This record gives sequence, structure tokens and C-alpha cells, in this order.
Amino acid sequence: MTSPGTTGATPIGTLQCVVLDCPDVLELANFYQHLLGGEINQPDPQWAVGDAWATLHCASGAAPVLAFQGVADHRPPVWGAPEQQFHIDVRVDDLEAAHEAVTALGAWRLDETAGDDRPWRIYADPAGHPFCLVRH
Repeated sequence: MTSPGTTGATPIGTLQCVVLDCPDVLELANFYQHLLGGEINQPDPQWAVGDAWATLHCASGAAPVLAFQGVADHRPPVWGAPEQQFHIDVRVDDLEAAHEAVTALGAWRLDETAGDDRPWRIYADPAGHPFCLVRH
């Protein structure tokens, strides 16, 4: 292996999907379908979907599959807490229009006191996972 940041490293594997734990897999899959486009539970031999597992093949095709795993005792992360270590960035053309759309779908803003002069805003999805809308 080469050291971090160098080119030519042989990968150990490829990213298959990003899995979000949540209490309701279809609710969260629907939220991200509205946010990113794509098809929920697209027929694919790699995935066994059901009550506790759903997938979203994103419309762009560039992103990996988002998967949603049902967890009965799901505890959403707390934004800014030391154990908060992961979030998704979503590029948008119009922050205000995107804000209206995601909040109508059940998201809420986590950084309301930050003001609107930055090119990004921080939200939580309906299960509490943080994501950012970033102006393109």
C-alpha cells in the first residue's frame, strides 16, 4: 500500500452503499428519494428488501446506493457532539427553495442561529441524521 494522499494505491474494495439506521425504512427512503431522485427498492440481485431494509438507487447514478436499515431502538446522532462523525452533503442550486422542500418533507434545520450568509445549511432528516444543503 502507498501512504495516504498518494496516487496509484490499490484499493481493497469499492464502496457498495451507505447504510442509514432508522426506525422506518420506507419513510426515510421516501425522504431521500424526494431529495436526490432515484428509485426505491429497484430490482437488484444484490439487495433483499423488506420491512427492515430498503434501498434507493440515486437518479444521478454517480452516488452509491443509499440503504436504510430498520433499527427498533434507533437513537439519532446529536449534531456537534463528539460522537457525531458522519453527514451527507447535497448540492443544490437554490438554498431557499431547497430549504422549503426539505422542511416540507419532515427535515429540520440544525444551524438556525448561523444565519443565511454561508453557502450551506445543516439539517436533520426525519430520523435525525444530519445532512447539509450546499449551494452550487
